[in-house]
Formats: sequence, C-alpha cells, structure tokens
Amino acid sequence: MKFKSQSISWAFFAAALGLFALQLVYGFIMGFARVGMDGLHEWIPFNVARAVHTNLLVVWLITGFMGAAYWIIPDEADRELWSPKLAWIQFWSLMAVGVTAVIGYHFQWWEGRKFLEIPRALDWLVVANVLTFLFNILMTIWKGRHMTTTASVLFFGLLTAALLYLPGMITFESAVLDSYFRWWVVHLWVEGVWELILGAVLSYLLIKMTGIDREIIEKWLYVIVGLTFLSGILGTGHHYYYTGAPRYWLIVGGVFSALEPLAFLGMAIYAIAMARKGGRDHPNKVAMRWTLGCAVMSFIGAGFLGFAHTLPQVNMWTHGTLVTAMHGHMAFWGAYAMMVLAIIAYAMPQMTGRVRYRGWVAETSFWTTNIGMAGMTGAFAVMGIAQVYLERKSGMDFLDVQEAIEVHSWGLILAASLFAVGALLFIRNFLSYGRPNTEELAA
Repeated sequence: MKFKSQSISWAFFAAALGLFALQLVYGFIMGFARVGMDGLHEWIPFNVARAVHTNLLVVWLITGFMGAAYWIIPDEADRELWSPKLAWIQFWSLMAVGVTAVIGYHFQWWEGRKFLEIPRALDWLVVANVLTFLFNILMTIWKGRHMTTTASVLFFGLLTAALLYLPGMITFESAVLDSYFRWWVVHLWVEGVWELILGAVLSYLLIKMTGIDREIIEKWLYVIVGLTFLSGILGTGHHYYYTGAPRYWLIVGGVFSALEPLAFLGMAIYAIAMARKGGRDHPNKVAMRWTLGCAVMSFIGAGFLGFAHTLPQVNMWTHGTLVTAMHGHMAFWGAYAMMVLAIIAYAMPQMTGRVRYRGWVAETSFWTTNIGMAGMTGAFAVMGIAQVYLERKSGMDFLDVQEAIEVHSWGLILAASLFAVGALLFIRNFLSYGRPNTEELAA
C-alpha cells in the first residue's frame, strides 16, 4: 500500500461483500418461491424479494466502484486522498441510505420502477453522497503529481454515471415518457458509462500485474472508450422497441445493439493480449484470473448473450421473458461483479501485508462461482426458451407456463448453490486478510 488513505477502500470492499451476500439470500428466496416453497410470502412477497435483490446488486456494485476509486486514484495521482475524513462521512451516509432503502422496500416504500425503486427523498441523499465522493476524488486528481489516462477515464465514468442518474428522478405522467427516460439511467449505466469504469479498472490492474508499458495499455483504453460511445449510446434504442416510442428505434436500436459486443470483445482481446505480452510473473495469480475472467465473461454475458436476443426479430418474442434474466445474470457478473472482486483480490495483500491468495480457498472461490454462474445462465436459458415457445408461440396462459417450467428451477437452485459456495469462500478469504496494516506502511 503506497498511501495510508488507500486503506479507506477496505470499508467499501467489506460493505460491498456484505451486500453481495445479502443479495444471494434474496435470490434464494425467489428461487425457492419458483418451485412452490414460498413460506416467507407473508413477510417477503416475491415482488419485494425481487426489488431488494436487484437493488442490492446496484448498491453493492456502486459501493465496490467507490472502493476501487479510493484505492486507484491516490495511487495514480501519487498523493494521499484529498480528505479521508470526507470519505468516511460519505461511506457511513451511503450505508445509512442503503439500509433505509432496503428496510423501506419491505414496507413497500418505493417508486415501483425496476432498478429505480428507491423513494424520492432518498434519491436526493444519494445525489448528495455521490457528489461528495466525486468532489473528493476530483480534488485528489487535481492536486496530485500525475494525471493519468486511467485515472481520468475512471473519474469521467463515475461522473457521467452520476449525471445519468438524474433523468430517473424526473416525474412524468406518461408511462411512455417515463419508460423512455428510465432507460437513460439503466441502459446508459450498464451498457455505457459503467463500461468506462470497467475499462479503467482493467487498465490499472493490467498495468500493475503484467509489466506492460502504461502507454501501450492506455492506448487500448482509448479504443474501448470509442467503441463504448459508438455503440452504447444509440444501442439504448433496443429498449424502445415496444414501449410506444417512434418506429425508427427498431432500426437504430437493432443496428447499434449489434455493434455493442465489439466493445466487450475488444476488452477481452485487450486483456488477454496484455497478459500474454507482459514479462512480469506476478505472484498474485488469483487476482490475474479475476481480471482476465472479467474480460472474457463480460464478452460472453454482456456481448454475446446480449446480442443473442437484442435484434427486433428475436426480441419481439423474448422481450420480458427469462431469456432476459439469462443475459442479465451473466452480464452483471462478468462485466462488473468480477471487476469488483478482481480489484479486491489485488488490493487486499498490499493493504494488509498478508498473503492469502495461494491457498485452496482463493482458487476454489474463482472456479466455483464461475461454474455456478454458467449453470445458472444455462438454467435461465432453458426456462426462457421454453417460456417463449409455450407462452408466446403456443399461447399458453402465463401461470400455466410458469408451472410447466418449474422443474428447471431446481437446476437453477443447484447452480446457485454452487455459486453461493464460491461467493462465501471469497468472503472468507477476504476476512482472513484482516484489517489494513497501516503500521507496516509507516515503517
């Protein structure tokens, strides 16, 4: 660890993993409800579990992004964080808002829009929290000894993610307009500016672990940024096919959605090529696996599986089915969850001065989570394709179809169980590192 203030990222990483574990709990509640084991329905109905599950995903990823920034930005700027005290205030206020929101969902205190359920009063607190975070890292960059491309892209990705949160706070009486601008948040986050964050973190990890010259890796980063903006912005149109938006979105959305996998393919090629060219045999091979795995799995989940059902001719049948869940689970896991776990795996040995990446726990965690996620994706694919055929093609009633595909939910639960074992092993490994060791830094 180069600077003492980088240790603040430990709190964000710990909170992110805690929220991740809680997300898994609500995922299992929904999984067992799908097979008729819905004993918690009186306290946690399916729609509440779903809202908590999806919102916990967003919150723990953003918390992980913030932890990554608090680790990377001081290192890239070559100075201590501008205000550690402000970072701690921002952390505790973020946790307070997150806990309040999750509890509120159980009492149906929400706006009722998927991924944007958080009540308006808490929306403003989120805005204030994120502005505090952005100001702190901006001042760190501004007063730093260096201003690198990696740090600049990371900050720009975080800044634009914050700005694109604002359209979701606008109230519309028209359901069409509300849906139109909701995708400005949801799509332009996960298939737009979050990709900048992903690219910047991958760039940082590859610079540190491969030994490749920074200039070479950051040139690749420019290519990734260009592909992201070329395809991601207009690719939003694939959400407008059947929401009442003008018909030209069928063409615009179809064409640019077809180009979106190029950004993720570029990331995969870029990461693997840099790892092969690097002359440094970095001892933390688990962190390298998470890094390269992130690049590959993001292409499979976000790129390939997204393309598989995004074209209008296919999407007219798959829209709103479990095919979307197939794509969504692998995409979020590969592109963003694995990225957060990669930076945690890289930072923890340096933050604590302890080596915990050579044992079976760290290795097993990587393989079991990814095999489990592949199984979950396959289960969702089988369920989704069966749903499309029975419901959309054969005209069966929705609830009859859900009963018919119930048997495949057991496969989903088994795969999710393997995934959960891997996730818990990662958390166990994280805890084994202990707290940051700032005394070693001072020495």
